[in-house]
Amino acid sequence: MGIEFLSLILVVVLFGVLALGLWVGFALIAVGLAAMMLASNAPAELVFGTKVWGALNIWDLTALPMFIWMGEILFRSRLSSDMFSGLAPLTGRLPGRLLHANIFGCALFAAVSGSSAATTATVGRMSVPELTRRGYDDRMIIGTLAGSGTFGFLIPPSIILIVYGAATEQSIARLFLAGVGPGLLLAALFSGYTMLWAVTHRDRMPATEPATTWAEKLRAVVLLGPTILLIVAVIGSIYAGLASPTEAAVVGVLGALILSALGRSLDWQSTWAALRGATITTCMIAFILAGAAFLTVAMGYTGIPRALASWIGEQGYSAHALLTALVVFFIVLGMFLDGISIVVLTTSVILPMVLAAGIDPIWFGIFLVLVVEMSQITPPVGFNLFVLQSITGRSIFEIARHAFPFFLLLVLATAILTLFPEIALWIPQTMLAR
Repeated sequence: MGIEFLSLILVVVLFGVLALGLWVGFALIAVGLAAMMLASNAPAELVFGTKVWGALNIWDLTALPMFIWMGEILFRSRLSSDMFSGLAPLTGRLPGRLLHANIFGCALFAAVSGSSAATTATVGRMSVPELTRRGYDDRMIIGTLAGSGTFGFLIPPSIILIVYGAATEQSIARLFLAGVGPGLLLAALFSGYTMLWAVTHRDRMPATEPATTWAEKLRAVVLLGPTILLIVAVIGSIYAGLASPTEAAVVGVLGALILSALGRSLDWQSTWAALRGATITTCMIAFILAGAAFLTVAMGYTGIPRALASWIGEQGYSAHALLTALVVFFIVLGMFLDGISIVVLTTSVILPMVLAAGIDPIWFGIFLVLVVEMSQITPPVGFNLFVLQSITGRSIFEIARHAFPFFLLLVLATAILTLFPEIALWIPQTMLAR
């Protein structure tokens, strides 16, 4: 059977089982089984057992459930509402005023949760009613929240960076640190756009509120203190070389539990709900990783990745041309799959081409996450859009329209990162120097 015809069959199988509503992890396993039966005489059950055990028996993956649990704890505690209350007085004098609380709130919560959907849901439940009550423009409320919610994928501790690191055998600590610079760049772009919009659309801004007193600003700093302390404990311990990502995740969970207990905002019922939520999310990701691991080895038997890499190499694409093509490819793929599925499904095929083009795999991980972030706000399968639909009651396509300027800013950030890769690589290189 020719490789082209085999590839077509496997694509049809993949989208066919997804259309039937099969979970992504099991869909990947189904495609792997189809590939093994059509292209190899190897015993599929032995290959499956060996590869899945090897893919999940990785110590670095221990950080995954811990960071998810930390985010679940904070999601159910008073710490998240304190964070938003602390940001409001500090953003009141900026053009755009409290709209920046969406951006900075998402950036801070992303730094302690690692999940895009959790970041959007947590900040959105607090900010949407408050900003609507104060008369802010619905388009900017939704747009800033949809765009900034994607920070959960990029700003460490990022769940998707852990998945990428495990799939490609890259240092998760370096990936975490590589996400800091681009995360700050993205926050600056979003905040700058919001200021520009506020200056050019003064008629859509609510009346200026009374100036914030120094006492209110001091209280805001006190409210932000626990969140900032937790961020420093997690990310600072990794940068200083005091803890691995797994150990830092344990520090984060203990810190979240202690802070929630001190604030008396976490009871036994919410603690159980946080543990249950973390378990469900971890199992979902584990199934995806298992399916992707089996599909990766099955694709090796077909020869498709080698043929594709060879074909692209023969085209003589430059690194920038290859990256441009990948941006379009991932945006289209993101219209139908979630971010983690995209990463585990494509990494085994794409990474050999990337390495052959001389692109740093740590940098490419950040590039990949930036592009996957775009998929979170593109219909019909944009997870942040679904979260915001549940909060606002608006249609998916209306929310996507309001988020479109921030989609373009994500494209701009990707272009800037491509032209200036040091934005992502400088901090990991300084860690290596230590």
